[in-house]
Formats: sequence, C-alpha cells, structure tokens
Amino acid sequence: MSQWSQVQQLEIKFLEQVDQFYDDNFPMEIRHLLAQWIESQDWEAAANNEAMAMILLQNLIIQVDEQLDRVSQEKNLLLIHNLKRVRKLLQGKYHGNPMHIAVIISNCLREERRILAAASMPVQGPLEKSLQNSVVSERQRNVEHKVSAIKNSAQMTDQDVKYLEDLQEEFDFRYKTIQSLEQNDKNSALIKQEMLALQAMLNTLDYKRKEVLSKIGRVIHEIDVLMSNMLTEELLDWKRRQQIACIGGPLHGGLDQLQNCFTLLAESLFQVRRQLEKLDELLTRLTYDGDPIPVQRPQLLEKVNFLLYNLFRNSFVVERQPCMPTHPQRPMVLKTLIQFTVKLRLLIKLPELNYQIRVKATIDKNVSTVSNRRFVLCGTHVKAMNMDESANGSLSVEFRHLQPKEMKTSAGSKGNEGPHMVTEELHSISFETQVCLYGLTINLETSSLPVVMISNVSQLPNAWASIIWYNLSTNDPQNLSFFNNPPAATLSQLLEVLSWQFSSYVGRGLNSEQLNMLAEKLMGQQVSYNDYQLSWAKFCKEHLPGKSFTFWIWLEAILDLIKKHILPLWIDGYIMGFVSKEKERILLKDKTPGTFLLRFSESNLGGITFTWVDQLENGDVTFHSVEPYNKGRLSALPFADILRDYKVIMADNVPENPLKYLYPDIPKDKAFGKHYSCQPNEVSKPSDGGGKGYVPSVFIPVSKIFNDSTEPHSPSDLLPMSPSVYAVLREHLSPTAIETAVS
Repeated sequence: MSQWSQVQQLEIKFLEQVDQFYDDNFPMEIRHLLAQWIESQDWEAAANNEAMAMILLQNLIIQVDEQLDRVSQEKNLLLIHNLKRVRKLLQGKYHGNPMHIAVIISNCLREERRILAAASMPVQGPLEKSLQNSVVSERQRNVEHKVSAIKNSAQMTDQDVKYLEDLQEEFDFRYKTIQSLEQNDKNSALIKQEMLALQAMLNTLDYKRKEVLSKIGRVIHEIDVLMSNMLTEELLDWKRRQQIACIGGPLHGGLDQLQNCFTLLAESLFQVRRQLEKLDELLTRLTYDGDPIPVQRPQLLEKVNFLLYNLFRNSFVVERQPCMPTHPQRPMVLKTLIQFTVKLRLLIKLPELNYQIRVKATIDKNVSTVSNRRFVLCGTHVKAMNMDESANGSLSVEFRHLQPKEMKTSAGSKGNEGPHMVTEELHSISFETQVCLYGLTINLETSSLPVVMISNVSQLPNAWASIIWYNLSTNDPQNLSFFNNPPAATLSQLLEVLSWQFSSYVGRGLNSEQLNMLAEKLMGQQVSYNDYQLSWAKFCKEHLPGKSFTFWIWLEAILDLIKKHILPLWIDGYIMGFVSKEKERILLKDKTPGTFLLRFSESNLGGITFTWVDQLENGDVTFHSVEPYNKGRLSALPFADILRDYKVIMADNVPENPLKYLYPDIPKDKAFGKHYSCQPNEVSKPSDGGGKGYVPSVFIPVSKIFNDSTEPHSPSDLLPMSPSVYAVLREHLSPTAIETAVS
C-alpha cells in the first residue's frame, strides 16, 4: 500500500494536519494523482543536488503533462484547469531553483510519515499535545477576527474623515461668502440668520472632529491591546512551534496567517496615520478656541508611530533556520567552510517594500560566546528582500551561499578545546536592515536560533544532541551560555523527541514498548518515567554502564544504520529493534520453534541481530542470537537476503535455515519477500555465464551451533555459492538433498 493510500485512511484529526502543509507550493491534487511516482523518487537527495533536482522537476512536469492528456480525453474541465495552473506554477516558480520544489516535496513526505507514525501511537506525546491546544486554536481565530474588525473600523473612520472634510469645505465656502460682503450687507437680518447657521455648523464641525479623534483613538487602543497580548502570544507560539519542528516535531504552520494579521494591522495604522495627516491639513485651514485637533493629534500620531515601530520590529523573523543542504534534517549545525541556507521574512507585505529592503547577515554580533573561537561569514551576506523568490509571494530573502569561517586566535592558532566543549558552544547568526516608508525610518534586527559550529563531520552527532537539548529545554531564542549549566529535561518529553528523530529521519517513529526500553536504558531501572528528570550529562556525556560510548552515540549509530541499510524493513514495522535480551526471551519462549525477532545490539554501535527460539530433544527451550551485523557487512549483503539465506550447521553437519516466523507468527517470506534482491529461482544458470568468463557468486551466511551449547554463537564468515549452482540444485534436487550437498 502506498504511503498516500495510508494517509487517506487516517482519522479526520490527522487528515486536518495533512491539509495544513499542502498549499499552492505543492498542490494536493498533484500528490494524489502522482502518488506512486512521487514516492518512488529520491527527493531528499535532490534537495542537495541541483542537477538531480532539475531532472526530477522536468520529469514531474512530464508526469503532469501525461495526466493532462488523460483528463483532456475524459473532458474533466475542473481537473484540466487545475493541472494547467499547476504546470504553470512548476515552470514559473521552480525553474530557476529546482532544489526548492525538492525540499518542499521531501518535507511533505516526511511530515506524512510523521503523522502516520503519530496515528499509530496509542497516546499523543506531551509536547505535540501542547502544540495542538484548543485554547491556542481559539486564540488564533480571535486574533484573525479582531484584526478584521480593526480594519473595518479604520475604513469606517475614513468615511467619517471624508464627511468632516466635506462639511468643513461647505463651512469654509459659506463663511468666505459672508466675509466678502460689504459691511452694510452684514447687518441685514438674512445675514444674521446665516451667521447663526454657520455657528451651528461650526458646533457640528467641533463635534465631528471630537468624534473622529475619539474613533481614531479607539482604533489605536484596539491595535495596541491586540499587539500587546494576543498577537505577541501568537508570534511566540509560532516561534516555539518552529523550535519543535527543527528537532523533528510537527511541521509548523501559521506564518501566512500571521503575515495576514501583521499586514492588515500595518495597513490600518498607515490608514490612521493618513487620517491624522488629513486632520492636520484641515487644522491649517480652520481652527478655533477649544479645537481638539492641536491637543489630541500629536499624542495620537506619536502612539501610531510607536505601534508601527514595534509592529515592524516583531515582523522581521527567521522563516527557515540555518541549515546545511547536505544535512536537511540537522538544522542549526553548521560546518566551517560549508555553505548553509537561511531564509528571512518580513510579515508586513507591502508592495512599496519590494526590493527596497537590504538585509545584512553577520555572526556573533554584539554577543559574547562561551569560547574563544570566532567566526566570520564568507559569501553573499547582503541581499534585498523581494516577493518574487518565494512561491507564496511573501516579502522574504534567502541566503544560499553563506559559509562560516573560523578566525585565528590572537595566539595565531584556532581555538583548541575538547570535542564536547566544541559541540556545546552556541553561536548566533544575526540579520539587520532598515525600512524607510512614508517618512518613517525603522531599524530592524533579528537572530537565528543558537547554532553549533563544527569543523569535522565526526562532531555532528554530539552537535545535534546539543541542538535537541537546547530547543527541548527552553524557548529563549538567544541563551548562548545555556550549556554553562544545562537544565535537566523531563524524560517523557525527551522520549517523544527521540521518537521524532526516527519518524523524521527514517520514516517511522517509536511505539510505547520501544520507548519503554529506551527509558529503562537511560534510568537503569524500570519505574514510571512521566516525571523523571534526566540530566544532560547522562544523555550525552556519560558512558553507558560497561560501555565505551554514550546513550546518544548509541542511538545515533542506530539511526544511521537504519537510514543506510535497513530502511524499507524499518518502515514496514518488522524490526522490533529496541528490546532487551531479557524481554526478548520472555517474548519468544512460548512461540513455535523458528520464531525470531530483530533487535538492535546493545553492546555494539550500529549493529542489528536476530534471535530465534528452538526446542531441544528433551523439550527444553533454547535461544540463539547471531553476532550483530554492522554497516560494513550489510554493505556487502542486504539484510533481507541474509534473513532469507541464513543457515546454521548443527552437530550432524546438515545446514538449514532456522528462521521460520517473524515474531509473533508472520511467515518469514510474507514479511520480507518483497525486499529480497532476487528469488533463488531467478538467478542465472551456468549456461548464462558470468562477467568476463566468471561464474557469478552469492554469499550465504552460515553459523555453526553445537548441541551441548546453550549460549548464542557468532556466524562464521560468509560462504560463497554461485547463483547458477544454486538454481540448478533447486531444479534437480529436493531441499534436503541440497542441504546435504552444501554441507
């Protein structure tokens, strides 16, 4: 079943999450129509390879054209219209930057896998639950409603100002008409009556001026209250969701909604500013004793300018945190002399600002870090914000060619510190610009979340652990001295984040049983871990009992093993993985002989083993575990083929495959058959010949087990057997005869 088919079977609450990240950047109808093809491409690799991304983009357009031809024959007008729109989008938006569409599709597929993993979990984690708080959703709706109401109020006040202007023009005309009369004419009864009417009109003008100023004051107050409370909370919540998404959590949405709110508020404030300017213009043409404009207007204008300054300062955000394209799922870890990308957005989207704002990037500006290491940014570090590069037309700028370079210290050499100290140093990428608009000049600054600088990829695992711990533990965006005294983390939240590492990086999260095993490994005992506090040292610095590595390095090696060698088996859910030897035997002891399970080695880094249950002649149950397979051995032989071809030689020297059923009772070939590299009866015969006159060979893993041994044994070296020989044997001999011949 395709991933998209699984997504469509989710409950409505999960489908709503899927709906949030499909938009005009990557329309859902394309995901639906091209599901199988999209899932069969390596979008993650293309996100880091422009040539590959361009090929995939061209192939995607070809696929869309084929669908367009099909629906044209079916005369489906709506789908024809949508597909033409999508084709235009793909050619127009991504032709100059094909890696962008690869990043988008890769993120969508990753988020689908994360949601599928979350849907399979019996209980939602505490962090994810807090991000989907109904109170937060209600506040989002309230903010949008209030912003819309404020915009309407400002527009209504525009009409009041226009009415006031018309009234004053009429008064001005009638007053000047009387003033132009001769003195004798002014004493007539008709003129006196007109003067009384003018006085009444002046009273009305005074009332309307006070009314307009009052309405303007109310609009300003409503904006002030909204910005100080709900909008600020919304922005902080978005930044927190971004932190969580950076460490593998749910993709954060809501920035477009925030942009809409910020833009409408800015438009409303500029509208109010124009209304105050119009009142000043009216004041120069007419004033009188008790005129409210010269008293109230300066205070209101000062408040409007103050709100505009704050609104612009808060609107300058880092939309996508610094990330090396070579490691898209490890943001905020930067390697010296390796390019990274970072994207900024101004949430106030005004056409007048397009290409008018130049942003400058710097590193560690005005901050003191915890080490003597200093860096500079090489590459294009000044760019203009525009609305053309982003697929959604936002006012943004993306730096794609920045490189951090370490400067030499005063002693003439680079900083020399231990590996943990290097990966616990936090640095900051800062951005500054200036907005000049309608007579206002506003200086803007913002910073990325703290980043870790490494000089060697071997430092990447510990650097990523630092990023996880920081963003899990604090929502402070600039606490660069965090690791001087890192706080403990709640184990339940940490386990949730660890599950995210698996769902985001290798497509399937961890279930409650797997998380329980990790909790026991961290705590060393089996107790409730809901309120347990885990120290940073225990997570990443202290070696596991009796081992030469830390918990995190052990887990990171497993992630790397899955990603590179056993990914399809992991995604299918056939690898139990995290289970202790004791629990393993409890699970297998009552099962049919030949039942086996797959688990990760606790004693070796990046190793996977399998254990099966057997029954002795006297009825006793025995267990056998093979020596863990590491990435070196799995590079030579796919793990699914190992499970298919594995043999053991008992005391009577008859080799046989002891692996019959994957725990609990799934026939082995049913579980792994689709992952076999080839079926035994499909291999070439001797007459087919091998390359350059050689007969091709195949490796078959074999172990030897002695009847008097109760301990697990290691497999022997892989024994070669030609595929052609194996095929002939299957044609002419029974399985028993084959095993005898092999022995």
